Amino acid sequence: MDIQAISAIILYIAATFALAANVFNIFSEFSKIKWFILFFGLIALVLHAEILYQSIFMQPGLNFGFFIAISVIAWLVALIVLILSFNQPIQQLLLVFYPIAAITIFLEQFIEAERLLTQEPSMGLRIHMILSICAYSLLMIGTLQALLLALQEKLIKTKQVYKVIDVLPPLEVMEKLLIQIIVVGFFLLSLSLITGVVFVYDIFEQHLTHKTVLSALAWFIYAILLWGRWFLGWRGRRIINWVIGGFISLLLAYTGSKFILEFILHRV
Repeated sequence: MDIQAISAIILYIAATFALAANVFNIFSEFSKIKWFILFFGLIALVLHAEILYQSIFMQPGLNFGFFIAISVIAWLVALIVLILSFNQPIQQLLLVFYPIAAITIFLEQFIEAERLLTQEPSMGLRIHMILSICAYSLLMIGTLQALLLALQEKLIKTKQVYKVIDVLPPLEVMEKLLIQIIVVGFFLLSLSLITGVVFVYDIFEQHLTHKTVLSALAWFIYAILLWGRWFLGWRGRRIINWVIGGFISLLLAYTGSKFILEFILHRV
């Protein structure tokens, strides 16, 4: 593991501890801690981006293996949450996503899982890949937001109070934010499926049938969720269950299919 990867991991861990200190109110100087969180997080994300660039493009072709793909998603999720946390109450999610990003760097550095694309991808295929990764990342954020909402709801009902939950916004605000994230993720997922149909050829020969079916299933689950929210007034636990169900289908479509192809079937 090179010094760049080690530095990124250390900075992610430092940002996590600084954020935890802020959440649990260990230090009274909130403004200073906030700057530590921002500084460590931004530098870690920059180093992580450079590591990914070297891993993907410094090859005779494009290397987009399983752990590199996971690391790209972890990086993008952490970046999106950090940006959104400036005007949305989701900073606590970084307590999960910063360590995940650090772990993906470690795995990508130590586990050999190359998937070289020797032919330059077309512009249409690149657009499809970017849309897919962005949709997956946003819907992953939405899923963690749903889990946090479920925990908050449960603790309120049982009248148990913990510091992490105590600093969260009201349930109505959390739920509204969850729906906003899902709407944007659903829109990107729709564009991803459309561009996949248009620009990805030989779906059957590339063993992408199960990925397509599971992605379409996830799309229908999210569509039903939003329809139920807007027209039937779904709230609370019902929304949370549909969000989790949709992401499980998406997880199997992207991560599951990629893992099976590369580690079990040994196909690129």
